[in-house]
Amino acid sequence: MENKDLLTTYAESKQNMCIENDTISDGLFQEYGVNRGLRDVNGKGVLTGLTRISKIVSFKSDENGNQIPCDGELWYRGYNVQTLIRNLKPDEFGFEKAAYLLLFGELPNEKEQAEFCEVLGNSRTLPTNFTRDVIMKAPSKDIMNSMTRSILTLAAYDPYTTDSSVENNIRQCMQLIANFPMLAVYGYHAYNHYENDSSMYIHRPDPKLSTAENFLRMLRPDMKYTQLEAQVLDVALMLHMEHGGGNNSTFTTRVVTSAGTDTYSAVAAAMSSLKGPKHGGANIKVMQMMDDIREHVKDWDDRDEVRAYLSKLLNGEAFDHKGLIYGMGHAVYSLSDPRERVFRSYVEHLAEAKGRQKDMHLYTLIEELAPELIAEKRHIFKGVSPNVDFYSGFVYDMLGIPSELFTPLFAIARIAGWSAHRLEELIGSSKIIRPAYKSVMQERE
Repeated sequence: MENKDLLTTYAESKQNMCIENDTISDGLFQEYGVNRGLRDVNGKGVLTGLTRISKIVSFKSDENGNQIPCDGELWYRGYNVQTLIRNLKPDEFGFEKAAYLLLFGELPNEKEQAEFCEVLGNSRTLPTNFTRDVIMKAPSKDIMNSMTRSILTLAAYDPYTTDSSVENNIRQCMQLIANFPMLAVYGYHAYNHYENDSSMYIHRPDPKLSTAENFLRMLRPDMKYTQLEAQVLDVALMLHMEHGGGNNSTFTTRVVTSAGTDTYSAVAAAMSSLKGPKHGGANIKVMQMMDDIREHVKDWDDRDEVRAYLSKLLNGEAFDHKGLIYGMGHAVYSLSDPRERVFRSYVEHLAEAKGRQKDMHLYTLIEELAPELIAEKRHIFKGVSPNVDFYSGFVYDMLGIPSELFTPLFAIARIAGWSAHRLEELIGSSKIIRPAYKSVMQERE
């Protein structure tokens, strides 16, 4: 404790020095033509690579070559994700089929899908005593940290950790896709038991069930769930599993992979990126904001009252005083987020089944009013619409999933996309990704 106090005191004495010497003005970025966050003033990303895995469409060119905002599109390996979900059979789960598509570049036929699901199901195992010795040993409320520790520890159990062959990396990626739900749920139960003094549940996954079904089975004390619950969660996983390759955690995967590191280290790096509140924690902020709105808005049907409170949020006069309506807008999409468009109907069905129509009405009203207010109060270069995180937290809440697992659920989905990009980086490039930074340091005598 004394050492910690000494370090804290020292750090406090040095913080202003760091702020003074590490601050770079916007003017210098403009002078040297450097785009902050690898995005230009219009929000368009700097081109840093090529991929065949996925694509995001938010603008289309007219006959004169002008970029016109359009309804967003998300494509996996040449297939529109909305079409993939729409073509699912009534009782079919699509996450595993989409994972096969992302990993291998083609949709599986019935035999290929059955084999893939069988291999994935039989891989839902952890090393002997791993749950006890690793996951339960140091429980944490931060399940992303718990999972990352587990991922790095799994490397010690793999005799071929550093084998960079394609087949070995496919094996490792599939093993992690299979294990992620266990790492997340067991990590939560350990925390809930040791920190919250609740009962401990360690249910083994069923190899015959889908990822979504197994997640609910392992999470719930009675292991029971409805078909609708599992299907809505499955769709959520499909919509979150990949996003164009330009997001922070996927870029992290490719950067670290290009350095020649092993699968476990690359995925752990991606986890560290995803847990950042600017990336994977958006739905938690939406839920916190919605709780605040419910607390301060008396009549959820009163458009004027809801609008007035949303104005307070934008003016920085309410909630966290950041001047944001969380869940509105996206760094890439303009007129609409295709994930939100396809997800919304599933949310409505689940809200009806759970008796949460009043909450659904409030979400719908905010979805209608917020873009109008943002357009009035902000100078924006593209349209504003709800993104998928506006509804995902609401869905997880209706499924009884604790907020500590919101971002880990994102990881359970996104590990499929990370794996595909790792394989593409391994196969398609032998160059280390080494970006350039312009030094604006002042030389001293």
